Amino acid sequence: MAWLVVIIAGFLGGLVQGLTGFGAVIIMMIFLPNILPIDQSAGVAGLMMLGSVVTLVIRNRHEIRLKRIIIPFLVYASVASWSVHLGHVLDVHLLRMMLGGLLVALSLYFSLHKNSGDTAYPWFVAGAFMIISGFFNGLFGIGGPLMALYFLSKARSLSQYLADLQTFFLIDTFYITTLRVASGIVTAHLVPFILIGMLGAITGTTIAAHLQPRLNVATMKRVIYAFIGLSGLYYLFI
Repeated sequence: MAWLVVIIAGFLGGLVQGLTGFGAVIIMMIFLPNILPIDQSAGVAGLMMLGSVVTLVIRNRHEIRLKRIIIPFLVYASVASWSVHLGHVLDVHLLRMMLGGLLVALSLYFSLHKNSGDTAYPWFVAGAFMIISGFFNGLFGIGGPLMALYFLSKARSLSQYLADLQTFFLIDTFYITTLRVASGIVTAHLVPFILIGMLGAITGTTIAAHLQPRLNVATMKRVIYAFIGLSGLYYLFI
């Protein structure tokens, strides 16, 4: 049963990531905490997406602009370095409530602000995005949505947005995984879960690449945001 949960989580996460550029770990964190502790679920989810993220980085490598990535990453990573350790000391029920509240908030935000990524944000808003994203990435591995908005507001094209965002995710995966390994959160016994989940994620991302030109992405996003909100309610009340 656990293997089935992992491969479904990987496939759906990869599908969402391929269609929207982010959101894989959000989807995976709906499933993985049912079979693993929340801190381990976050570590496994991030590594499950590694193959898909590398594929997207290579595909858009000519648009990568490291100068736009370094400062946001330093702010984001400094907060994540602190919050990753909170999973050891905070109550599990509180963590579930925090995760549920985050998912509901993200669902409402993206549903109500359909043009959120169309304009540049003031520096203090962009800074808040980095801090909030780093905090929840350290706890749950969910740091992508607000960073996606940040990079979307800076990009001149979809390929540039994907190049910057996926490169950011790639650097972050190596950094935060190092912290989780050093902290004993990600251990060798999780490797089989990571590999089978990675296979599912790559499959989902590959299918998304073929589906994207044929689908109304705006409609897909609304469905995804509704699903995220329902999942958040599950964590809040179940």
